[in-house]
Amino acid sequence: MISRAPATSNLHLEPGEDEVTLAKLGYKQEFRREFTPLEVSGLAFSYIGVVPSIVSVFFYALPNGGPFAMVWGWAIACPFIMCIGLALGELASAAPTSGGLYYWTYSLASPRCRNFLCWIVGYSNTIESIAGVASVNWACAIQITAAISIASGQPYATTNAKIYGIYAAVMLSQAVLVSLGTKVLARLQSLYTLVNLCLCFIVIIALSDRNHHQNIETGASFALGNFTNLDGWPSGFAFILSLMAPLWTIGGYDASVHMSEEASNAATAIPWAITSSIIIAAVLGWVINVVLAFCMGTDLDGILNSPLGQPLAQIFYNSLGQRMALVFWCFIISAQYMVSSNCLLVGSRQTFAFARDGALPFSRYLYRINGYTHTPVNTVWFDAACALLIGLLAFVSTQAVNAVFTIGVTASYISYITPITTRFVFNNNFKPGPFHLGKFSFPISAIAVTGMVFMNIVFFFPSTPQTTVQEMNYTVVVLGGFMFLAISWYYCPVYGGVHWFNGPIANITPAVTCENRDEDSMSEKEERDAEVMDV
Repeated sequence: MISRAPATSNLHLEPGEDEVTLAKLGYKQEFRREFTPLEVSGLAFSYIGVVPSIVSVFFYALPNGGPFAMVWGWAIACPFIMCIGLALGELASAAPTSGGLYYWTYSLASPRCRNFLCWIVGYSNTIESIAGVASVNWACAIQITAAISIASGQPYATTNAKIYGIYAAVMLSQAVLVSLGTKVLARLQSLYTLVNLCLCFIVIIALSDRNHHQNIETGASFALGNFTNLDGWPSGFAFILSLMAPLWTIGGYDASVHMSEEASNAATAIPWAITSSIIIAAVLGWVINVVLAFCMGTDLDGILNSPLGQPLAQIFYNSLGQRMALVFWCFIISAQYMVSSNCLLVGSRQTFAFARDGALPFSRYLYRINGYTHTPVNTVWFDAACALLIGLLAFVSTQAVNAVFTIGVTASYISYITPITTRFVFNNNFKPGPFHLGKFSFPISAIAVTGMVFMNIVFFFPSTPQTTVQEMNYTVVVLGGFMFLAISWYYCPVYGGVHWFNGPIANITPAVTCENRDEDSMSEKEERDAEVMDV
């Protein structure tokens, strides 16, 4: 159910108000609310991880437009990204629960199709979370090999098997870290935010200052106007493909949503965390791209095919020298580790929420709160294990594992489009929370949905017009295969979800959920359905 928070709660919630709001949604308070509004915003920003994320997907923008795509593609993508964030923020304010996207879908859709839509959104959101962990950690593993190359002064002879070994070690260490108590994880966000924020300014200042003194700046006409197309698509389509860089970097808008049950003043804190993190990341990211365009030189092909294995590592090496480049690169790896640990943290909460409603295999084992840490340790390790399995795509081909990056965007768009659309398509009585857009709600949502549908189609295309089986875009194969399995299980005869899945399941007694209502004689299911129809 999506209900309006009390008018007096727009700025400050009375003690226990978060628990009351959650109870109205049908759930009891199982987590400890240790995240302050500032820490939730910090988590959203450090989840984006501007510098390490730009490093991870730099290879999307550089060959598909060069400096022009880096600078102006970022500027064009950011307003569209903000529309998505605003639309999701409005829904998050109305129903701050860890289930988030699939819960909203069920509450706002027609009774005829809400179970199926809830199922699809839940699974696409789950694969988005796990693919996000996998892609960020894979990028972290590659960055570690680049650090070895910088330190040795020569290319590190790596293989996908060696990278997978590093990837697995990083993943397992993060699973241990994210299994800690909520209070520890909440306090870590201050450190994560500080590191990511300082790294942005350090990169901007260091590159600008070093290149200024060496007088090797690229001219403005090249840095702001040169369009270099190395992959062979028509220039217009190549530019669209380059948008993958900002869209992946400033992604995961639902990160703070899945922390709703661990945040204080969630109805206000969550939407502001979404929007503030997008604004800060958009501005800092654009400035960083401008600095890179001026500092990287004109040999784009040499940078893209750097023996270090990372285009941005080569730019640092050329600009700062071996020793300083290694220092900077180690900071970037540290920040990347922080980003990926937050990805695992957020993903485990989504998995926990979906298991709480009985939709995942082994839900009875996944829906458990550890008695010592008071966190869902089982779902942390479940997500880590799934990400390790996804990483095995590296043994198929480099293109196959690179598809994990685009899956993180395409799967998330499926889970974003559905609840935003159901709000306006189906007959419901949506009641906004403290954060709402008023008359701008529909046009902003329309822009967000239209853009996401278009970009999802684009991201299924291969990187080059002439492709082979090894070099094809495996996004449609991996994502399509996963969704096919999810739908097949839903419609499986006898055992399929169509026979037993009824959307979000209230786990709180009617007396608590519906205070002062004369509905105590209703069954829990009837009561929940009645509340949902009041959306």
